Amino acid sequence: MTGSRNPVVLVLIALAVLILIGSTVAIVPETRQAVIVRFGEPVRIINRYKPNEVFGHTGAGVALRIPFAEQIVWIDKRIQSVEMERQQVLSTDQLRLQVDAFARYRIVNPLRMYISAGSEERVSDALRPILGSALRNELGKRPFAALLSPERGQVMNNIEAGLNRIARQYGAEVIDVRIKRADLPDGTPLQSAFQRMRTAREQEALTIRAQGEKQAQIIRAEADAAAAKVYADSFGKDASFYDFYRAMQAYRRTFSSQNGSETNIILSPDNDFLREFRGR
Repeated sequence: MTGSRNPVVLVLIALAVLILIGSTVAIVPETRQAVIVRFGEPVRIINRYKPNEVFGHTGAGVALRIPFAEQIVWIDKRIQSVEMERQQVLSTDQLRLQVDAFARYRIVNPLRMYISAGSEERVSDALRPILGSALRNELGKRPFAALLSPERGQVMNNIEAGLNRIARQYGAEVIDVRIKRADLPDGTPLQSAFQRMRTAREQEALTIRAQGEKQAQIIRAEADAAAAKVYADSFGKDASFYDFYRAMQAYRRTFSSQNGSETNIILSPDNDFLREFRGR
C-alpha cells in the first residue's frame, strides 16, 4: 500500500518543485521589459529600454523573484503601431477629406506606463482618439493643396509633437506619424472640388499672364525712352551725321527686296530723298 503511494507522492513533489521554480525564475527576452509587481506595487524593472543600446548587451536574461508574492508585467521594447480610424477633415478651402493615418511609438518608461495605463493595449486605445483629434485640428488650419506640397512634412511634425506630449503621460515616445491616404469624397463633392481647383488655376494663370504683359509694356516703354534719348543726344552732338545715319536706314528699308522679290523705284535725280547720293 505504501509502495503504491510513493510514485504519486514523488509526482506531486516534482510538480511542486516545478511550480516553485517557475514562480521564482523567469527568462527576460531582449525584446521585452519586465515590471516586477509585489502585491500590486511595482518594485523594480528588468531590461528597461535605453536609447542606442547594443543588442546582446542589455539587461535581458535570467531574473529571480519572490514566488507567489511577485508577478511580472511584460512590456514590449519594440516599436508599436496605432492605426487611426478613417476620419473626415474639413480644410480651410472648405474641402472635405477622407484621411487615413497611423502613428508609431515605443514604451520608454515602463513604470509610468504601468501606473497610468496598466497595459500596452490601453496605451494604444488612449493614443488613437488623440491622433484623430490632432490630425483634424492641424489639417483644419491648412488648404487641401498643403497635403500635396513640401508643407506636408511640417504638418506631420506638428501632429507628432502634439501627440508626443500626450504619449509622455503614458510612458511612450512617438517616433513617427504618417498619412496613408487623403482623398476627396466620391461623387458630386469630388467633381465639384476638381472644378474649383481648375477654376482657381485658370484665374491664377490669367493673373500671371496679365502681370507679364504689364511688365513687358513697362520694359518696352523704358527701352523706347532710352532709344529716344540716345537719338536725341546723337542729334545734339552731330546733326549731319544723325541725318546721314537716318538716311542710310531709310535707303536700306526702301531698296531691300521684300520676300526675295525685286523692287523697282523710279525717282528724279534731284529728289530730296536721294540727297545723300549727291554728296555735300
